[in-house]
Amino acid sequence: MAKIAFLGLGVMGFPMAGHLQSAGHDVTVYNRTSAKAQAWAQTQGGSFAATPREAVEGAEFVMSCVGNDDDLRSVCLGPDGAFGGMTAGSVFVDHTTVSAKVTRELSALAAETEIAFVDAPISGGQAGAENGVLSVMCGGDLAAYERAEPVIDAYARICRRIGDTGAGQMTKMCNQIAIAGLVQGLSEALHFAEKADLDGRAVVEVISQGAAGSWQMANRYETMLDDEFEHGFAVDWMRKDLGICLDAANETGASLPVTALVDQFYKEVQKLGGGRWDTSSLVKRLRALD
Repeated sequence: MAKIAFLGLGVMGFPMAGHLQSAGHDVTVYNRTSAKAQAWAQTQGGSFAATPREAVEGAEFVMSCVGNDDDLRSVCLGPDGAFGGMTAGSVFVDHTTVSAKVTRELSALAAETEIAFVDAPISGGQAGAENGVLSVMCGGDLAAYERAEPVIDAYARICRRIGDTGAGQMTKMCNQIAIAGLVQGLSEALHFAEKADLDGRAVVEVISQGAAGSWQMANRYETMLDDEFEHGFAVDWMRKDLGICLDAANETGASLPVTALVDQFYKEVQKLGGGRWDTSSLVKRLRALD
C-alpha cells in the first residue's frame, strides 16, 4: 500500500480518491474549495491539506484530476504547488483532460527534480468513477507507468500505456472525437424517429442489438427521449475538450470536419442555456429547430 496525494475532488476525483482509500492506501486530498476536501476526509477516513504542496508531503504517488491546462499548472507550480513538495523518485499521475502541450511542459519541469510524470486521462463518466470502472489511457516513461498502474487499478476497468509523454492525452482526444460523432448520430436517429411517429424505445430496443449499438445509445437514449439533461458530462467541458482536439488537429495536419461541426452544434446548445446539460443534449438542439 502506498502513501498517495489526490488533487482535485470534482465529480470524478471525489470517488476516485475514495477508491484509493478503500483499497488500503494512505490518501491525503486537496481541493481548491477546502470544504469539499474536509467532507471527503470525514466520509472516507483519509486526510486533507490546505495546499497541494502540503498534500504531497511524503507521497509516493500524486494523482490530479482538475479542470484545464491553467488549473493543472496551478496545482503543480508555484510556492504552494505539488512539484515543490514532491521528492525525487515520486510519480505524478495526471488524470485531467488537458493539451499534450501542457503535459510535455510539466513533464519536463518534473524531470528536473527527478519526478516521473504520467499523463493518464480517463473516460467513463461520473458513473465510471463512482463504480471504479474507468478507462485510463496513459503516456510517459514505461518504468513510471508500471509503478503507477497497480495504484490506478483501484478505479480502472482498463489501464494501458499508449506511448511516450503526451500519448495518453492524444488518445483521449481520439475518444472525444469519436463520442462527438456518435452523440450527433444518435440524436439525429432519435429525432427522426420522433418526427416519423415511431416509438423511440422500441426503435432503440431493436437497433441497439445490431451494428448501431454503442455506450451512448445504451446509457443515454432514455433520458434523451424524456428530454432530461441535468446529469452527466457537461457541454461546457465537452467544448473545452473539442477545442483541445481541434487545436491538436491544426498542429498535426489532421482533418476533423465532423468534430468541428459538432463543436459548433454544442455552441448552439450553450446559447440555449445548456452549458451544464449532458452532452446528449444535442438532440434538444434539433428539437429547438422545429
